[in-house]
Amino acid sequence: MLNGKRILLVISGGIAAFKALELIRRLRERGASVRCVLSRSAPQFVTPLSVAALSGDKVYGELFSLTDEAEMGHIQLSRDADLLLVAPASADLLARMTNGLADDLAATVLLATDKPVLVAPAMNVRMWLHPATQRNVARLRGDGIGFIGPVDGDMACNEYGPGRMSEPAEIVAATEAFFARPLPLKGRKIIVTSGPTHEPIDPVRYIANRSSGKQGHAIAAALAAAGAEVILVSGPVNLPDPPGVKTIHVEAARDMFSACFLNLPADCAIFAAAVADWRVAVAADQKLKKSGELAPSLQLAENPDILRAIATTDAKRRPKLVIGFAAETEQVVEYAKAKLARKGCDWILANDASPASGTFGGDDNTIHLVTKAGVQDWPRMSKQAVAERLAEHVAAFFNGTENHE
Repeated sequence: MLNGKRILLVISGGIAAFKALELIRRLRERGASVRCVLSRSAPQFVTPLSVAALSGDKVYGELFSLTDEAEMGHIQLSRDADLLLVAPASADLLARMTNGLADDLAATVLLATDKPVLVAPAMNVRMWLHPATQRNVARLRGDGIGFIGPVDGDMACNEYGPGRMSEPAEIVAATEAFFARPLPLKGRKIIVTSGPTHEPIDPVRYIANRSSGKQGHAIAAALAAAGAEVILVSGPVNLPDPPGVKTIHVEAARDMFSACFLNLPADCAIFAAAVADWRVAVAADQKLKKSGELAPSLQLAENPDILRAIATTDAKRRPKLVIGFAAETEQVVEYAKAKLARKGCDWILANDASPASGTFGGDDNTIHLVTKAGVQDWPRMSKQAVAERLAEHVAAFFNGTENHE
């Protein structure tokens, strides 16, 4: 049942939009309240009057409504719901979601939300199988968007194949399953770091590394999906903030250090960021200029060791579980074992960061989970899958079903 659940149903343009009317009825029969947003093309297929009659609520569709937007309506719509459900989700709307566009109310609501999103795609088989659509789907999955279907079936265009929207009963069942999913980390506060740090040389130059933040952001999203309260401390990355996660943006290692300590105590801390070991001792106030043939000499100072500092802090503030990463280019497991002992943390996730591995900036990773009990070698998998597997291990640790002592 969906008793008391508030669902914001986004209806995009497409022949499958007529099924949204039955979907509204079935959701309400299961006890949900349904408020609807129509994309700019949806009224070509269903009328606002029909949608309003079945939902029992006002229908929204105008981004620049003088009445609704007087109180920032698109923000409020996105925050008042327990779940955003997009059915049907057209290829166009999926593309706009992927690129963070906000060119109509539907896309703007989806961009502004901090709530979970499920989409039920519906489109021609060729559109669904097109590489552009598959890239968009992969990116949206990585951003934490859940998918219901599509399924194989007859199309309105007389073709057959994948792309048909799941039936309303199937969408309702998936929605109920979403709300019934276990939240093994509910009530746990977890700090995650992600991305690189930028250590300034002067106002326009800095020391950095090749970390994309993909792994750290995926971990934060997976932990949030498992019910945790997640604080993500992120260095400079070209990634959207994960849904349902409090994100703190920082630049340099010392900023990351401060942000982590300010959010203690926590139950767990996972340090996936590639923090620069060194910084310029005194960054120049103005851009450094060429002067003769000699390159400027930079005096370096050591950055704070965030992992070790939190792993060895006083018992009142130390998280029960402290996890570090070891990105190595050789002797991956051996160096990780040494790091585990040196840092005083509980687990180390070791990975090969050599150029040939494609880990930095790539979508896949190969992890070795190193603990005092030994080493678990995980097969190569997507960073999203790594994040989900790690979340399962963290949940098992706190639930007492896994022992990494």
